[in-house]
Amino acid sequence: MNMIKIVLRTPYPLSSVLSYKHLTEKHLNYTLVISFNIEPQSFEQACRHTKWVADMNKEIRDLQENHTCYVTDLPSGNTPIGYKCVYKIKHKADGTIERHKARLVAKGYT
Repeated sequence: MNMIKIVLRTPYPLSSVLSYKHLTEKHLNYTLVISFNIEPQSFEQACRHTKWVADMNKEIRDLQENHTCYVTDLPSGNTPIGYKCVYKIKHKADGTIERHKARLVAKGYT
């Protein structure tokens, strides 16, 4: 039986132009901490973590308290504008997490 060897290669690896060896220890630690924390790319991913659920609830509550958003019936014949959540981790200067930020964004292009 013949075995096929598959080699997965990146056509332009970052390692050919990017190196961490010249960074100070402080900057290296900061870079690694920021790279380690992964932001959700979808609502389904965010719902798996209580910190993101809490921040999404806070975002909705803030929109309602600021009177920038409210729930209403859609007039007949109209199409609703879509929306999505955007998730960001805000870091302090030393690389520690300051807060998790969820934003509700309208898809105005629709």
